[in-house]
Amino acid sequence: MSQCLPTKEFEKQYKDHLSGFKDWDQKDHADKWLLFENNLGPNLSIDEIAVTKDELYTILTNKAAKGGKGALVAIVAGTKTCEVVEVLNKISEDKRKLVKEVTLDMSNAMDAIISKSFPNTSIVTDRFHVQQLVSEAVQEIRMIARRKALKAETTAIRQAKKNNKIYIPKLYENGDTKKQLLARSFYLLFKSENNWTPSQKTRSEILFREFPNINHAYNISMMFRSFYENNTNKDQAKESLEKWYKKITEENIESFVVVAESIKVHEDTILNYFNHRGTNASAESFNAKLKGFRALVRGVRDVKFFLFRVGKVYGDIG
Repeated sequence: MSQCLPTKEFEKQYKDHLSGFKDWDQKDHADKWLLFENNLGPNLSIDEIAVTKDELYTILTNKAAKGGKGALVAIVAGTKTCEVVEVLNKISEDKRKLVKEVTLDMSNAMDAIISKSFPNTSIVTDRFHVQQLVSEAVQEIRMIARRKALKAETTAIRQAKKNNKIYIPKLYENGDTKKQLLARSFYLLFKSENNWTPSQKTRSEILFREFPNINHAYNISMMFRSFYENNTNKDQAKESLEKWYKKITEENIESFVVVAESIKVHEDTILNYFNHRGTNASAESFNAKLKGFRALVRGVRDVKFFLFRVGKVYGDIG
């Protein structure tokens, strides 16, 4: 009668004898950095990911691989510019000069890494991170209104108790209380009105009627969205962006003023989007795959072995 090998023993045998981990040429430094320079291509993405709960790694991927074999170019422990650049500069300068475009989020550290490692590249700030920044300005205004509604409700409840009465909140025509209206409007404020569900459309009509300042903020965010959607080249986009800056100056809404200043700092790389409309979506997708892989193997107990397995799937380890 055959016997099954205990799970832990099987894992040990696989790691030590079957996987090839023991003789891996990057084993000694695997927890610090991995490099697969043969996966380098003209269009890359850079991002950061938590390999373990507390440890961030910088990860460089090749868009052409579409998140599959050959996608991983480099993964480096930490996000310090000098340390990541030191690893990337192990790739020959001739190869690094072939990189034409790298997309990234609004991180100054990532910008510096690419500028120092890939001298001929065009850096593109990811449009979705920029749009999210603008949308968060709208959400900030919504949250201020929600906190006021919570405070007013709490005061009303206390007053009702003091008078031995039951507090009954006012309901809008869709059944929301003021507190619920503001809480449930979170998602619709991220979307254009063409993408609202029927219930979101009804809720938005009530929200904008009751809170004109949120309606105004939403319109400003949609004006910025049109900057990406309605321009086809950098000159048009620059003109559109200037109009948005002017609008922000005229309105002088604090949350948008702060966002506009941040966008101005990154303006050149934001406008580079209109060269080829490159985004960092591939990096976000790859990060999601790594998180899924981490969950599949039930966490990371041995960082070197985990990254070895990542290399087998997404790098060029045979």
